[in-house]
Amino acid sequence: MATSEVAQARRIVTEIPGPQSRALQERRLSAVAKGVGSAMPIYVRRAGGGIVEDVDGNALIDFGSGIAVTNVGNADPRVVERASEQLSRFTHTCFMVNPYDSYVEVCEALNRLTPGDHEKRSVLLNSGAEAVENAVKIARSATGRQAVVAFDHAYHGRTNLTMALTAKNMPYKEGFGPFAGEVYRMPMAYPYRWATGPENCGTEAAAQAIEQITKQVGAHNVAAVVIEPVQGEGGFIVPGEGFLPAIAEFCRANGIVFIADEVQTGFARTGRMFACDHEGVVPDLITTAKGIAGGLPLAAVTGRAELMDAVHGGGLGGTYGGNPAACAAALATIEAIEADGLAERAAAIGERMLGRLRALAAKHDIIGDVRGRGAMIAIELVQGGGDKTPNTEAMAEVVKYCHAQGLILLTAGTYGNVIRMLPPLVIGDDLIDEGLSILEEAFARL
Repeated sequence: MATSEVAQARRIVTEIPGPQSRALQERRLSAVAKGVGSAMPIYVRRAGGGIVEDVDGNALIDFGSGIAVTNVGNADPRVVERASEQLSRFTHTCFMVNPYDSYVEVCEALNRLTPGDHEKRSVLLNSGAEAVENAVKIARSATGRQAVVAFDHAYHGRTNLTMALTAKNMPYKEGFGPFAGEVYRMPMAYPYRWATGPENCGTEAAAQAIEQITKQVGAHNVAAVVIEPVQGEGGFIVPGEGFLPAIAEFCRANGIVFIADEVQTGFARTGRMFACDHEGVVPDLITTAKGIAGGLPLAAVTGRAELMDAVHGGGLGGTYGGNPAACAAALATIEAIEADGLAERAAAIGERMLGRLRALAAKHDIIGDVRGRGAMIAIELVQGGGDKTPNTEAMAEVVKYCHAQGLILLTAGTYGNVIRMLPPLVIGDDLIDEGLSILEEAFARL
């Protein structure tokens, strides 16, 4: 496993945010659009391993990974070397004008790594939203149908079509409509909040979704079903057992393209290379981004050759899609994941974190649920005492304390009451333990 030049130790030398971060924040207010938010207004100088250093010299434990992007760590030496070497040769030609080998190599790697042993093709793009939008385009072109099904609590992006697919209004959709049509939303298998209990969730939710698709939309009208195998912004919801296989089987039986949105769950994050692998689900199309290129912007759609090749020539692409430096970084990232056993490392991180968090939940009944897969872990905060009403106030207090103590945490959830943890897969056990200790202190202070 590659080492980082950044010392792997938390260090607090000023209050957080410190004076230099506060000064930069003041400059930001007159330069950056107010609609762009930041979870934590500390300005970064450098980062590596499990540590982010700010401009004031504070070193913070990273439980965010830039929202599951720096799975191999920030500034991994292999990623830096290959991307730098590419930048020294050429920065851009546009693959649609003059192609280059690294684009082809990334597509070959994706075709090899993604679930299923069928013949595949890939297209490279810039962002997760762009990947999802292109997957829907491919599905519609291949099937000749228009309707698209998404699920409660889903998040798929910020473009017009992906906002339509996204379930949460604030801050993603408010005031931005009208949205793309022919999008239908179905119930999600949310075990913690399923009325008849988590043991029934997968089977019952699948039956409800299939019945609603059949009666309200008509299976013969559906081009695609789009789903996150573990929902991200929705609150790290792991679907009830059997839900994903049942939906995938329904799609196969009715000629519907099953699209797995693995933008956040992909590239070893959940303890497998892809989250679909946990239940043996083989999607027709899979979208990837975030963890694909070690921090450089890259995304992809990979899928069955007959679907991907159904689109007419020139129908897919984009000026920057598959940028050569990002492709070089992606090849180095995939090499690092495989060589360093980062899928297995993610599984070990998950076991370590879940054990501590479940013990914490046993002490504090406002922690209603502890869930996740691999290094994609969340806790949902409620009023407690059997009351599952979302507790947004407690969540805000916990996160505020952790940030002040130098622990980067993210929030999520349809109800705004979930704390999510996405540490880099190269983080040391000592930093995981220290970060969890800070979190325990935060709950003790409530």
